[in-house]
Amino acid sequence: MPFGEIVVGSPGSGKSTYAYGKHQLFTALSRPISIVNLDPANDSLPYPCAIDISSLITLKEVMDIHGLGPNGAMLYCIEYLDENYDWLEERLRELGPEAYVVFDLPGQVELSTNHESLKRIIQKLTKSGFRLAAVHLCDSHYVTDASKYISVLLLSLRAMLHLELPHINVLSKIDIIAQYGDLEFNLDYYTEVQDLSYLDHSLSASSPRFAALNRAICSVIEDFSLVGFETLAVEDKESMLHLTHAIDRATGCVYVPPPPSALPAGVVADPHAPPSHRPNTGALFSVAAGPMKGARSDVRDVQERWVDAKEEWDAHERREWRREGEALRDAAARMEVEGKSKIRLRE
Repeated sequence: MPFGEIVVGSPGSGKSTYAYGKHQLFTALSRPISIVNLDPANDSLPYPCAIDISSLITLKEVMDIHGLGPNGAMLYCIEYLDENYDWLEERLRELGPEAYVVFDLPGQVELSTNHESLKRIIQKLTKSGFRLAAVHLCDSHYVTDASKYISVLLLSLRAMLHLELPHINVLSKIDIIAQYGDLEFNLDYYTEVQDLSYLDHSLSASSPRFAALNRAICSVIEDFSLVGFETLAVEDKESMLHLTHAIDRATGCVYVPPPPSALPAGVVADPHAPPSHRPNTGALFSVAAGPMKGARSDVRDVQERWVDAKEEWDAHERREWRREGEALRDAAARMEVEGKSKIRLRE
């Protein structure tokens, strides 16, 4: 059974960077991954691309032939992909039944909020057997301004209702949030979307004419009570591992290494079953219902790492990297000396 992620978000939110980081992480974990670029305007891909929509259609040729602007041409390309879904389906079939696929989408927010073509493509993928989760990236600088934060909450809510998938909202670039100024509240207030009435003063100060409208929008968000955020610093391994765990919980994906690999103690392994059928019941429930564990699983730890004590943590990590590098050099030197001594003994 193939699993996958639909990566959406505003332009500049870090979708392609996230896809590249995901590829690096999974490669380091010896976990298979394929990335599908569905952005016809992205002609400088940072990651190895298994399927590229530019093989089917490009933004430039649509603009030249039909005289459309960039936004209209982008919508046309996604509609064209919807009409020619068999092209995508055939190439996805070549990736195999156990593929893990990351779909890198364009940055036009209307695709994930009110346009039907992407929704139909997702429905076709689901019907063909894919277990998908939507990963909605939002730039973390939005939380430093009350009105921007409310707007991104509304955008996230609309995307959740439109795509109808297990949904993970992510505050990306959390490692540089301190550059945008001080937060009015602790980070957990924003990630857990706590009582929005505390933002009334800030919202009224910036736009007093729209105080009633702001309260109505906040009421809608709180009535649905669906939006929450994970955090992401792509260059931080612990942050990527935490987000991967959250996405696996949403899709029900439990990755088990191939039969030749060493399995954890207590795992019931059937060497003839495909990887998606071999996880034991305990592992499945630990992923689906167990507590989130890890260095970045608590948002208070994230705040300490990237907001309250960023410089101290950066210095600590540099020291640890230096020690690790020295230990590797010492180990390599010892192996070289042992190799030379063995050669002398043979002589």
